[in-house]
Amino acid sequence: MRMPAIVSLLVLGGLSLDAAAWEPRLFDPSGYSQTVTACDELAAHPLDPFKVAAGHSQGDVDLAAAVPACEAAVAADPDNPRLNYQLARVYGYSGQGHKAYPYRNRAVEADYPQALFVVGFLHMFGLNEQPLDRCRGGELIRRSALYGRSAGLVSFPRYALQGHFETCEWPIEPAELLGFLDYADRRFGRDFYRGMLIELLAEQVRARWPEDAPDAG
Repeated sequence: MRMPAIVSLLVLGGLSLDAAAWEPRLFDPSGYSQTVTACDELAAHPLDPFKVAAGHSQGDVDLAAAVPACEAAVAADPDNPRLNYQLARVYGYSGQGHKAYPYRNRAVEADYPQALFVVGFLHMFGLNEQPLDRCRGGELIRRSALYGRSAGLVSFPRYALQGHFETCEWPIEPAELLGFLDYADRRFGRDFYRGMLIELLAEQVRARWPEDAPDAG
């Protein structure tokens, strides 16, 4: 389904696009428990925007403790997408990707932004026993971007530029790609390297789709 073109105020590397700035959808976590569990303390991802504990990078997760803690948490609260995502995360890290699959699906079905990005990435490259399916991966990463997930905002334009979605049924909207990059630039700040990456991607989008990208001002 073709999405309407996104218009924004984009000033990246001398490129400008006039009109109202694109803003993401709002994900409301209030429909499920925000109580911090042992699973949250042991298995939250530090970059998950809806985590309720500080989080640990992959190498710092105590899998021996996290797996049973998250199994218990999901058993007690099976519809909580945050806990399902975290159980899938620790299953994946512990070499049990086949067990992660249903929990990844639950989190994705709830539109949990972190799960949308992660499962999309796994599909993109066929990682951790997730089937290789770049169209499905791109769909999920785009959905994470629509919720403002920073990794999705940048990686979806990058993968589109690499041609990964050329055989997919849905079209690429260059204006939407620029809207994602603009929001990432405005919302998450621009250290030197982030700024350079976003500028480069925006320039590449305009060069790749000069007739479809909004005109520079």
